[in-house]
Amino acid sequence: MNTRQRITAIVIAVASLTVAATIGATAQKNTNARKAEQAAKAKVARGAYLVHIGGCNDCHTPWKMGPNGPEPDMSRELSGHPESLKMPASPQLGQGPWVWAGAGTNTAYAGPWGVSYTANLTPDRLTGIGIWDEQMFIKTIRTGRHWGVSRPILPPMPWQNYRRMTDEDLGAVYAYLRSIKPIRNQVPEPIIAAAPVKTAAK
Repeated sequence: MNTRQRITAIVIAVASLTVAATIGATAQKNTNARKAEQAAKAKVARGAYLVHIGGCNDCHTPWKMGPNGPEPDMSRELSGHPESLKMPASPQLGQGPWVWAGAGTNTAYAGPWGVSYTANLTPDRLTGIGIWDEQMFIKTIRTGRHWGVSRPILPPMPWQNYRRMTDEDLGAVYAYLRSIKPIRNQVPEPIIAAAPVKTAAK
């Protein structure tokens, strides 16, 4: 083998190794992408399971009258209290035994805490949680405060129970909420009752 032949053989060998390495790297990249996609789908599926067994649709999805009685209107899944439903002044319930009341949609409640409306949990960027990141969502549930730092989350939202969920499960719930249809629906701000006036002890 002369010098020219040796150089040609070396060039072919290097090219073959380069092609093999490129193919291997591409295959590994595709495998990693498939695994990431599968993990993301599994996370959303886990979130869907938790949202449905956790009763989120009981309050955050407006209810309507169906053939067998009240049922959640899944065409408005998790969009919160309808902005088109203007609630009248809350009823005066006195000291009990009836101490709170709820709208037929299951999205507005009045009680000693004031008046609360269920939030829009869809990924709409203007009226839902579309601009929230996962950590903001988790902090909101952990602290019981809107955006994790703002006003308190009012009854009947059972955030005290959901705060016991793991970060992994809360992250899955967030992932599912990001996957559903965004619905433009501006929920009214809550009306927080004034703190009771303390009287001096006699």
